[in-house]
Amino acid sequence: MATAAMAAAASSRAFLRPHRPLLLLSHRRRLYATPAAAAVTEARRGVVDVLRERGLVEATTSEALATALPGELKVYCGFDPTAESLHLGNLLGLVALSWFRRCGHTAVALIGGATGRVGDPSGKSAERPELDIAAVSANSDAIKSLVARILGRVPEPAHHTQSGENAALRQNEQPLPNSEAELSEKMGSFVILDNYDWWKDITLLDFLKEVGRFARVGTMIAKESVKKRLASEDGMSYTEFTYQLLQGYDFLHMFKNMGVNVQIGGSDQWGNITAGTELIRKILQIEGAHGLTFPLLLKSDGTKFGKTEEGAIWLSPKMLSPYKFYQYFFAVLDVDVIRFMRILTFLSLDEIQELEESMKKPGYVPNTVQKRLAEEVTRFVHGEEGLAEALKATEALRPGAQTQLDAQTIEGIADDVPSCSLAYDQVLKSPLVDLAVSTGLLASKSAVRRLIKQGGLYLNNSRIDSEDKLVEEADIVDGKVLLLSAGKKNKMVVRIS
Repeated sequence: MATAAMAAAASSRAFLRPHRPLLLLSHRRRLYATPAAAAVTEARRGVVDVLRERGLVEATTSEALATALPGELKVYCGFDPTAESLHLGNLLGLVALSWFRRCGHTAVALIGGATGRVGDPSGKSAERPELDIAAVSANSDAIKSLVARILGRVPEPAHHTQSGENAALRQNEQPLPNSEAELSEKMGSFVILDNYDWWKDITLLDFLKEVGRFARVGTMIAKESVKKRLASEDGMSYTEFTYQLLQGYDFLHMFKNMGVNVQIGGSDQWGNITAGTELIRKILQIEGAHGLTFPLLLKSDGTKFGKTEEGAIWLSPKMLSPYKFYQYFFAVLDVDVIRFMRILTFLSLDEIQELEESMKKPGYVPNTVQKRLAEEVTRFVHGEEGLAEALKATEALRPGAQTQLDAQTIEGIADDVPSCSLAYDQVLKSPLVDLAVSTGLLASKSAVRRLIKQGGLYLNNSRIDSEDKLVEEADIVDGKVLLLSAGKKNKMVVRIS
């Protein structure tokens, strides 16, 4: 029996032939507005200790991870292309990958061009809607570009070539020629891969014969994500049931061919991660594959952070403007803001503690810490240009602000606030009281008049004091648009056609 098992394992090891990575990206860019001294200090410490102190570790498969030296770990996190963009729930994965890089390890972002066609059942109460091949491919390309931009904003000491998978993960130790050179020397590289690149060559019969025989059904059923679905009214399809093996094989393939030795993910990914470590141990008959999970991104009341009435908080500026993204973090409650500072930013814990203490002092200006949180996270996701755009729009669209509005700034938020289109002759010389009702800003003329008396109605950020105000040609910004505001939050963009 032992001989047969060894023969089967040997056959499976032969099945794991090398494949060329689909996409390898590398950048040499400056680290934006992150304290260099603090980051260098973190790079000298164990990455698991850093993550644990910041509340980014839920569980690990081995404490050996805590003793890893810089450069010893090649860490991957998977992202299935179920939409054109990643969302806020994926942000922790990108933050964690960046911390591994900052501590000198290699980060691998794996796009699920293959597994995205199946759908991960983890954390889901029903089977995911099926996506056609064209949609999965388009989503994969969009997410690769997004991840490259986000991870590429951290200084990169490596220039990858496509001379083979192992060469793709080698690092160039040349320091960056700037004031953060010491930090840059210690940074790990990053790689973006697509699992369709190897799955497209694998047949079902080969997979069942060479991998499926090592999977025990009892173990698969015992996974928490499977048990929850089996107990649900709709149950679980065979397709979803096999997902953990697909993800496990990804880890196995990259472990053997690329030296990737750690998989990270949210706490709901524990079963899928351990499926991979078990396959590696059984098929390759070696140790050294590890897993780490981080907590799900929740608010203090236990609800998911990133879910709104309007939908998900997307990371791509094509699906959610930097302004709206910034505003979401600016509105975080006091009870959550410090914890989010620890897990979502790269500020030192000392600086975060100072910010926490400042909130308790007399004279503290409300939302000061939220403003810092919004700036740091927006910079990480959207870069300096995106942050500048968000800050400009935030200031320009603040009722009473002295900033001169232009049509481009107003149009920049048109997708994030209610808007309507009216003909030029419907607007010019129209009583503002009537316009506020016809556009849907307020429900009645009496409500408009009441708001004017209270000093809460604004046209292009200028407070309106008269109920007799008519819209003049000079009020139409660049001849194209108006911005009506009822108080600080309720706005209406009026496009002039």
